[in-house]
Amino acid sequence: MRSGSWFLFSLLLMRALPAFASSHTWVGIKDGLFERNGMPYVFVGANFWQGMNLGSKGTGGDRPRLIRELDRLQASGVKNLRIIALSEGPDTAPYRVTPANQTSPGQFDEPLLEGLDFLLVEMAKRDLTAVMCLGNFWPWSGGFAQYVSWAEHSAIPYPPPHPGGSWSTFQEYSSRFYTLPKARAFHAEAVKRVVGRINSISRIPYAKDPTILSWQLANEPRGGKYRKAFLDWMGSTVRLIKKLDPNHLVTTGSEGDTLNPTDAGNHFVEDHSVPGVDYATLHVWVENWGVYDPRQPATLTQSMNLMSQMIRSHAERAALMKKPLVLEEFGLARDQRSMDPRSSTVNRDRYFAHTFSEVARIRKLTGFLTGVAFWAWSGESRPTVPGGLWKSGQPLLGDPPHEEQGWYGVYDSDQSTLSVIRKASQI
Repeated sequence: MRSGSWFLFSLLLMRALPAFASSHTWVGIKDGLFERNGMPYVFVGANFWQGMNLGSKGTGGDRPRLIRELDRLQASGVKNLRIIALSEGPDTAPYRVTPANQTSPGQFDEPLLEGLDFLLVEMAKRDLTAVMCLGNFWPWSGGFAQYVSWAEHSAIPYPPPHPGGSWSTFQEYSSRFYTLPKARAFHAEAVKRVVGRINSISRIPYAKDPTILSWQLANEPRGGKYRKAFLDWMGSTVRLIKKLDPNHLVTTGSEGDTLNPTDAGNHFVEDHSVPGVDYATLHVWVENWGVYDPRQPATLTQSMNLMSQMIRSHAERAALMKKPLVLEEFGLARDQRSMDPRSSTVNRDRYFAHTFSEVARIRKLTGFLTGVAFWAWSGESRPTVPGGLWKSGQPLLGDPPHEEQGWYGVYDSDQSTLSVIRKASQI
């Protein structure tokens, strides 16, 4: 092709390229801080785990709704979304989102993977970044327990709300994942499939897509009584991800030190000192930990004090490690623990405002607290039965399928909460 013709062809091609091909820069780390475009990258984010499912053209997908949700999130000042990038079947199993994108070991639902492609493309158009979660200690997306079940051909001992379910029994079962070579091999192959994927829409390899801020080993991985095997699994999985994708950051998805870190098998500093782990994470759940009682508003002050303490103690240790820290999960029930989307959110708004304020304050003191994400975005969805459990075919909310629908989700109609979020995004 002659040079003049090539120039005209190139010009036409550039004009034809969709918005996702526009120039984006990577989020990296410099001097213990996130950096993008040579500037500190600080964000207010949202947990939007259901984004992949909404992006599918198959069962459960709703691309027009996904676009509306991303527009709302962007308008609220949200810059980062934490999403599930790997979920496990079978879809007949209880208490989990369906469909899953891995239906059995090595077998994937392509429409769901294409849903993840679509989500990343639409996020890029809005300059949103993604935390891509590659596993789950809990059963609501399949998670480690499903790999144990596949490896052992054993039945999963589901925790509450399963009749007679025990959290301790489930956690022991799920944490056996780290000790089972077959279960770990199943997961490693799934990681290869997702991290090594080429986007079917943009044709950009995931490993070269700056829309992705980081890969996350799992949602809330706990070592339990298998600390040595747990650390070994973390190290080997980090090395695998870095081999497949040397461009992106990697983190744990850990809760940090919970109120009972020994029982959980967690150790904030040691877990985030695994070679290749680029930044630290923290989750704070005052009601789940028995500190906050929505029906006793006086416990809100105690909960806010605990939040301040947790942020400060983890930020100080992150500074000693010289690693960024993200408070990537926190939430609060609606007033009086109502599951009615029309109910008030006075206490939640106070708690959100306090948390965002503390994040900003402690970031100024330590410099290492660079992101905060609320749990979770429900958007325009409403629970079919407020307070009931999710069933296949019902709208996906921010509340996972095993939890009461309407517990923690933030709706598009929660104007007072959205105002708090927008204000925090401007700090």
